[in-house]
Amino acid sequence: MTERIINPPAHCPECGFDAAAVDPGNGEFTVRALGRRYQAPLTRAMPGENLEDILRRRPAPNTWSALEYAGHVRDVIALWGSTLHLALTKERPHIPRPDPDIADRFAADAAYNRQDPGTVSQELTANAERMAAKIATMAPTGWDRIVVIGDEEMSVLAIVRKVAHEGGHHLLDVGRSLRAARAGLA
Repeated sequence: MTERIINPPAHCPECGFDAAAVDPGNGEFTVRALGRRYQAPLTRAMPGENLEDILRRRPAPNTWSALEYAGHVRDVIALWGSTLHLALTKERPHIPRPDPDIADRFAADAAYNRQDPGTVSQELTANAERMAAKIATMAPTGWDRIVVIGDEEMSVLAIVRKVAHEGGHHLLDVGRSLRAARAGLA
């Protein structure tokens, strides 16, 4: 098992994420916008299609469905929102490094693919709003506060960038899953 780096990449060649583009001036907006960005793919069907079937269809056995990716993002925002809270309320809190395989187990245990898409969309939006509200009320010095995850330091700015990257990258995955599901029905 390979340990994954917790901090977000400076640049993601797959999704085009640029960490420098997320800063204290737009971090709140970037996180808040995730709810809106996920709403359309989770709630709007093409004419004549069964959206719930499309959202639950996996493009390959080991690739998540669009609904599973959205459920994951909803929970990622909640997890990192809690980590943000710790970083802002405790001095250099230490938390254990998460198991890199936890996301797949959690998706299966929480039955992401059987959840209601509208509810997932609402919860993702609520989690993004809650985290954005916390960012909005943060003191300017809060961006440099640190949480230690395993043996890796992570700033509040890096937490916001992590959520922005995860949200944007998985939106790309949602689109891929939806295109594959729709192509499989043609």
